[in-house]
Amino acid sequence: MTPFPFSAIVGQDEMKRAMILTAIDPKIGGVLVFGDRGTGKSTAVRGLAALLPRIQAVEGCPVNSERVEDVPDWATVPAGTVIEKPTPVIDLPLGATEDRVVGALDIEKALTKGEKAFEAGLLARANRGYLYIDEVNLLEDHIVDLLLDVAQSGENVVEREGLSIRHPARFVLVGSGNPEEGELRPQLLDRFGLSVDVTSPSDIDTRIEVITRRDAFESDHKTFMATWGPEDMKIRQQILAARAILPKVSTPPEVLRRCAELCIALGSDGLRGELTLLKTGRALAAWRGDKTLSDRHLAEIAPSALRHRLRRDPLDEAGSGTRVTRIVEEVFAG
Repeated sequence: MTPFPFSAIVGQDEMKRAMILTAIDPKIGGVLVFGDRGTGKSTAVRGLAALLPRIQAVEGCPVNSERVEDVPDWATVPAGTVIEKPTPVIDLPLGATEDRVVGALDIEKALTKGEKAFEAGLLARANRGYLYIDEVNLLEDHIVDLLLDVAQSGENVVEREGLSIRHPARFVLVGSGNPEEGELRPQLLDRFGLSVDVTSPSDIDTRIEVITRRDAFESDHKTFMATWGPEDMKIRQQILAARAILPKVSTPPEVLRRCAELCIALGSDGLRGELTLLKTGRALAAWRGDKTLSDRHLAEIAPSALRHRLRRDPLDEAGSGTRVTRIVEEVFAG
């Protein structure tokens, strides 16, 4: 059965917008979605995968190389034909071993043919796509360390069992989890460009609509997809249009100053907050068809870009998103 359509997800607008913006500009750095069970986190990721624009890749290339000359030396590609294929969305399960994540010696070839060959891992398959980790806050520490290294360099390096392998590993990291089950390590938390908190809908009409759509998806799948499939295609076309506009979005000096003022006022660590705010604001402007980044764009996406970068204030009981919104109003009013 095809995934539940992204466009048919009821509410959760901030989560859907964050995922769309990373599709427009993967350099934003990924999305972290924290919230209650059953709030559509995994559904949104599966739905996003189905509507993402297809990519050009060499057929059979384990790292989804765009051109034949980019195929790694260790990879065997029979025909070298460039084809269109879906944007890869790869699951990284919690119990995955290090070998499965980064790749390792191909034991079968070693035993049967005596060849020392490399078997690509999940990081290779996710190149130029998405790597999805459900319950990311429960990920083992040594896997977290691997992800931090690769996220920093954009390259996976394997030095083991007589192998010396390097390959590109640039992907959008999407993580979801329940905060009640444990916190995320600060080093990994900082690697996510955007952070979104999702909750169960509190009004009856919205909950009824969620139930109605899910029931229709399961009981009359064909009709449901005929209704919502075209809506997904509209979003795909909008993403493609926004990608074309993105390089043309200009950034006035005063908006750059706003980015810095806002991050200083919030006390966010490092400069990654400003960079993420800038990239996400431009992506939002492109999504709206605007050619100039403005304060309005920054104010709209500031909570998603900055809430997970705040230092904890034991005297402030407001949620991090509320704190960001409050300081945005103060900075922009000034």
